[in-house]
Formats: sequence, C-alpha cells, structure tokens
Amino acid sequence: MALLVRVLRNRINISQWFPVCSRLVPVSSTQGKWGRALSGTFQKIKIAALRMYTSCVEKTDFEEFFLRCQMPDTFNSWFLITLLHVWMCLVRMKQEGRSGKYMCRIIVHFMWEDVEQRGRVMGVNSYILKKNMILMTNNFYAAILGYDEGILSDDHGLAAALWRTFFNQKCEDPRQLELLVEYVRKQMQYLDSMNGEDLLLTGEVSWRPLVEKNPQSILKPHSPTYNDEGL
Repeated sequence: MALLVRVLRNRINISQWFPVCSRLVPVSSTQGKWGRALSGTFQKIKIAALRMYTSCVEKTDFEEFFLRCQMPDTFNSWFLITLLHVWMCLVRMKQEGRSGKYMCRIIVHFMWEDVEQRGRVMGVNSYILKKNMILMTNNFYAAILGYDEGILSDDHGLAAALWRTFFNQKCEDPRQLELLVEYVRKQMQYLDSMNGEDLLLTGEVSWRPLVEKNPQSILKPHSPTYNDEGL
C-alpha cells in the first residue's frame, strides 16, 4: 500500500484515498437506498479514520520524544510513540458508540498497513518483517490492555503501564515517567473536550506539546471545518 506512505510524507489531499478506503467495505449494487446511505456513512468514517491516524504520525513531534525520553532514533521507538497516540485516539473514539468502534478498527487497519510499508521501505527482509509484525501485533494488544488499565487507575498505575510498555522497563529517571504521565492525562482531557460528531466527520486531531510553555493551559480546540460530505 505504497499510497499510504506518500500520503503521510507528502500530505496528499485525503480525497484521493477514496479508492483505497472503498476496498475496506465494498458497496454492493443490491444494497438498496438504505444500504447505500449506510455505506456512504461508513465511507466518511473511513476517510476520517485515515486523517486521525495520519495525525498520529504527522502531528507528533517524534524528535522531542526521542530527546526528552532518551529514546534511540529507531523504528521501534517510532512505533512505541505512534502506538501511544493511536491508543489515545482509540480511547476517545470508543466513546462514540457503534460508529466510533468501527472507526477504531479502521485506524488500527491503517496503522498496520503503514508499519508494514515502512518496514519494506527500510529494506527489512520479508521473512523477518513477517516475524516482527507478529511480535508487534502481540505487543500492541498487550500495550492497549495495559494502557487501558493505567488510564483508569491513579498516576502510579498509569506510570507503571508506561514504564512496562513505552520505556520497556528501562526508565531509571522518574522525571521522564512524570512527564509522560502528565502528557497522557492532559492529552486525554484535550481529546475529551473535542466534539464527537466532528471527530467522526473529520478525524482532525491536534496534540498538546510534550512540554507546555504554560502548564496551566489546556486550550479549547477550534471546531474543524468540513463540507457537506464531511471532507
């Protein structure tokens, strides 16, 4: 799916992704008017899901994470940072009922397509890439489970989840854990302040800085703009 890499790198207009998104839930000519309307809604959600995943890899300051969390500039570090932001999107969208859960599935689909393509671009052997994908899939679902428990717990519980997954049990500086716990808490608060219908229509997400210039400020997000088709 080479198109995905070009979308992420060159910020191609999202409307060009209709052919790709259509393959996820094909529209049948026998569905009737209601079926076509439902497919049209799902189509908009798929486009929004692509936008939301793209925000996880295009609007995140990876270099700042590498620097402040003392992470090596590697593919695995990129994946851990991306996974954290994808998870926060999933937590937010699960609050939007059936449509939100459907959007979560599509976000995860795009994430794995992107991970696989990036591995190929980096020249990873196909056999090794397949083994790594299986390992990363297992790690992903274990991380989601741990993060879900952590976000429902106190800061100590969330810190433990981040230490196990994000830092791979290798963080010795409590200030890094404290920084990341604060980041996740404020980011979830920021995402919760966004209108659910807008997120389903546009998928537009912005991220708070890892380090705030004004720690007291959590700004109300601007309402996104979209046309009648939700694009």
